Amino acid sequence: MSTDRTHNGPGPGQKTSGASVQRPRRIWDISPPLHAATPPFPGDTAYQQQWAARIGPGCPVNVSAITMSPHLGAHADAPLHYADSAAAIGAVDLLPYLGRCRVIHAIDVGPLIRPEHLADAADDLPPRVLVRSCRTAPLVWSDEFSAFAAETIDWLADRGVLLVGIDSQSVDPAASKDLPSHHRLLARDMRVLENLVLDEVQAGDYELIALPLKLVEADASPVRAVLREL
Repeated sequence: MSTDRTHNGPGPGQKTSGASVQRPRRIWDISPPLHAATPPFPGDTAYQQQWAARIGPGCPVNVSAITMSPHLGAHADAPLHYADSAAAIGAVDLLPYLGRCRVIHAIDVGPLIRPEHLADAADDLPPRVLVRSCRTAPLVWSDEFSAFAAETIDWLADRGVLLVGIDSQSVDPAASKDLPSHHRLLARDMRVLENLVLDEVQAGDYELIALPLKLVEADASPVRAVLREL
């Protein structure tokens, strides 16, 4: 996805000095685009946008209405998504979604990502782990994606991880009905990001910024997920 690179010189109205100018930290946008062609999980609500007002005689603004599943594109699942009595996304602590994280590559390892696929990058894990499981983020729906084995969620939780993220559509296989990895997230009080785009992100440590909206009754929220160099 796109990255921002800003110049190192002085901006308008700024003066140079003997001290070096600090280079802005690079940002990776790890969110897929949202539009009518964005593939939803089968049976979920696709993206739709209608215009309530358009700029013209007597109207100074454009105003639109959007209908979509909160699980479309990069998103944060709430505990409410997999337990009726659990918290909605607007009630969860924001700390897991902001701070140091590690991107680990486990590309084409098969249908389930197991602890041994992450072990080489497990020393001194930060509280957030994002896993790149595919070479290129899919542009159309496919149920052929890598998900987490349930024991991998426990293995990460045992190492102090608060949030896991993945570049596939779900932390459980598409055909799963019992959702073991989702329920291990619930049991270990962990948070999750799905549908990330990690195609251009090298393995290593970054700052994650992926805050969910304060949707007080929702089972998930879209996020604009970015990584920033440390």
